[in-house]
Amino acid sequence: MSDGPTTSRRSFLAAVGVGSVAGCLDTSSQSVSLLSAGSLATTFEEYLGPAFEEETGIEVHGEYYGTNAVMRMIEDRTKHPDVIVSADAALLRDRLYGAFTDWDVEFATNSLGISYHESTRFGERLGAEEPWYELAREADEGDVAIADPDLDPLGYRAVQAFELAEAEHGLDGFREAMLSSVYTEPEEPQMMAGVESGSRAAAVVYRNMAVDHDLPFFEFPDAYNFSDPALADHYATVTYTTEDGYTVAGRPITYNITVNEAADNPSAGRTLVSFVTEHPELLAEAGLTTRASLPRPHGSVPEAIDV
Repeated sequence: MSDGPTTSRRSFLAAVGVGSVAGCLDTSSQSVSLLSAGSLATTFEEYLGPAFEEETGIEVHGEYYGTNAVMRMIEDRTKHPDVIVSADAALLRDRLYGAFTDWDVEFATNSLGISYHESTRFGERLGAEEPWYELAREADEGDVAIADPDLDPLGYRAVQAFELAEAEHGLDGFREAMLSSVYTEPEEPQMMAGVESGSRAAAVVYRNMAVDHDLPFFEFPDAYNFSDPALADHYATVTYTTEDGYTVAGRPITYNITVNEAADNPSAGRTLVSFVTEHPELLAEAGLTTRASLPRPHGSVPEAIDV
């Protein structure tokens, strides 16, 4: 989906200055700070982070929020991370390029759907293959959760999915009906807590979040799961405007990562970027999707890249 320059994995790793992941760093007592989309909390805390520390000796100190909130924290300098990870590649570029970074690398994709508790009435009926949208429309207020669309791409993608589903299935008024009945969760890492306990029937989440919590996942059709780059123009037919005036068109889910220009430990930050791009198997194990076209650099990449 990117219109930026592309290159091979080897030349990208050379460009960020890492020959091997550990390289020649003095890793004693080193750490790297990470500010990431909340949907990757388990990915970094249980998969990438421990493996990275084992291989390099560098600890990852991560914090996780909705991506819009991540961008705000960086812009107002509330947080000062070495490494920044977004669940919406275009959002990072729109908000941070020119002031905090001038490059990034796309490294994984995802899909949108519903995770649910099997013992709830909603879960039983969805497991019996009743249409999710009929169940969602009939659900009691607060039974279905979405992330806060003003803080998080997961939230505005849920709203956009409701709008696309309305058109796809001929559901007059479905988007507005859903917005009047869903519970809005401001803390993305907490999205699954209610579903796990059964106090909430379901949540609109990314596939990897259901994998993280070993819960069933109903993937939306390609027409509104935001997983298919070939449907980018279709996804873009819907938009959402956040409370701070940022209008975002629907687009395929793509995660990207960069190093803050003012990082306290830029060398360790570049090493973490390298590690993430070198280990698609860990991303896949965590429930993310990797493609042959990834990793894909974008922006003013270092001169060592032969483009």
